[in-house]
Amino acid sequence: ILVLVTMEILLRAKCFQRLAVPGSVRAVHKDYRIVTPQNFSNYESIKQDFKLEVPEYFNFAKDVLDKWTNTEKAGKRPSNPAFWWVSGNGKEVRWSFEELGSLSRKFANILAEACALQRGDRVIVILPRIPEWWLANIACLRTGTVVIPGTTQLTQKDILYRLQSSKAKCIITNEVLAPAVDAVASKCENLHSKLIVSQKPREGWGNLKEMMKHASENHTCVKTKHNEMMAIYFTSGTSGPPKMTGHTHSSFGLGLSVNGRFWLDLTPSDVMWNTSDTGWAKSAWSSVFSPWIQGACVFAHYLPRFEPTSILQTLSKFPITVFCSAPTAYRMLVQSDMSSYKFKSLKHCVSAGEPINPEVTEQWRNRTGLDIYEGYGQTETVLICGNFKGMKVKPGSMGKPSPAFDVKILDVNGNVLPPGQEGDIGIQVLPTRPFGLFTHYVDNPTKTASTLRGNFYITGDRGYMDEDGYFWFVARSDDIILSSGYRIGPFEVESALIEHPAVAESAVVSSPDPIRGEVVKAFIVLSPDYKSHDQEQLKKEIQELVKKTTAPYKYPRKIEFIQELPKTISGKIKRNELRKQEWETI
Repeated sequence: ILVLVTMEILLRAKCFQRLAVPGSVRAVHKDYRIVTPQNFSNYESIKQDFKLEVPEYFNFAKDVLDKWTNTEKAGKRPSNPAFWWVSGNGKEVRWSFEELGSLSRKFANILAEACALQRGDRVIVILPRIPEWWLANIACLRTGTVVIPGTTQLTQKDILYRLQSSKAKCIITNEVLAPAVDAVASKCENLHSKLIVSQKPREGWGNLKEMMKHASENHTCVKTKHNEMMAIYFTSGTSGPPKMTGHTHSSFGLGLSVNGRFWLDLTPSDVMWNTSDTGWAKSAWSSVFSPWIQGACVFAHYLPRFEPTSILQTLSKFPITVFCSAPTAYRMLVQSDMSSYKFKSLKHCVSAGEPINPEVTEQWRNRTGLDIYEGYGQTETVLICGNFKGMKVKPGSMGKPSPAFDVKILDVNGNVLPPGQEGDIGIQVLPTRPFGLFTHYVDNPTKTASTLRGNFYITGDRGYMDEDGYFWFVARSDDIILSSGYRIGPFEVESALIEHPAVAESAVVSSPDPIRGEVVKAFIVLSPDYKSHDQEQLKKEIQELVKKTTAPYKYPRKIEFIQELPKTISGKIKRNELRKQEWETI
């Protein structure tokens, strides 16, 4: 069958060739080094053996974490920490499952008593990679409150939007973001409790470190139904303000077993390090549920900013066996001098968040002897497709469907397309909805309904399946920009741009970048009064404004001033033309 490949695939392939990392890159081997799986025999066995019973009642803290505590006490688990945190300057925290349980119960009592939170109340948690972030997640599970993570890069405006739209009753953050919360708290009628992780007291805030000293560790976990709301994750805000994605106790608490058992292939002897920001669902995937379902150790590094040397030193110094990071991270690592580092414990590397450059995969293999197993999923799902141990890895492919879902390529009418034909990536949800899928977009029934096409949930991404059953990502149908592992929606950036008086109109698209894969580029039509101004100075001013108005990682690293934006007859901006123009110039 003739493979129908779009112009965008060709353009991106051309880009990948130009963005090859320095140094000689060997031709892709026909025979990859096969790594023996620990939890399964081969891909076919995964599809056949995967069966999960969903009980009426389920709570991850009680039914998973506390059971690992009992296993640990009985001497039936390896002497591996449940949680291992390093600060980067010599400080370390190691907790067993028993210690994790004791501390999280104290935290749960603070939420239930000092904060007077009830089951179903919503709690926003905006913390960096510090141990309290993990305790907050478990404490919410134990109390039946709904956790809403947020990245520490959120601005005052972002925080206000999230507090108001979620109707959160409690917020937990640090001294860096507390002033931003205080500045907007009066506009948030539902907010009545504020907890700060700090060595110093702050007026109007409960000091978590002090409260933990006096809290009781006796707490009875709330008995939650499997389909009760457990967490809400805000999306990137592509075609409007960020949406609230609702997940239940079973959708992630049970659903992510497919990630932990098969894609990550974890056991209680493993030490798993995922570098994701705590604000994204990927942290729930690989820093909480997936490893702990398998009884593995969650490793965490404070890592305030991504530094290749710090990553390489950590992988070399600590017994990390499974490593997960964004393609951007791998790109930066292979561009560093890795010759002096030995990764004696490392045996499995995975990547997610955006497509990975095949040349980077090859360079990583040359340096480490290990493949990078790419996975594909969304905030709304568990793993959709993945490269699993024992499979031949096709560089650039998302792999094959995970056993959690029946994945198809669909046309506009919801018909399944044959191999080689590009279409929308969809997951079958009728007659039986898979439980590893979000429930709905909270308070947005219209958007929830728009994700359905016939018997399928439409991911919003486009791709095709080859003759061997491997899936290939083509493009995002919603213009999302994937830069350094962050998903960035044009709407929020354009909304920030328009606040500058010089900006009459703007359109934001992805633009190729040798380090980040792609970055935000803004095409701007200037207001008449600013057309004679110094353009380089204007660019700097606009960039600084965006950094202050929205999360800094969203600012446009490239700006081009143009006379007019390409538009449809109905007046809609044709971002696809601008994007195509960017990728064609490589």
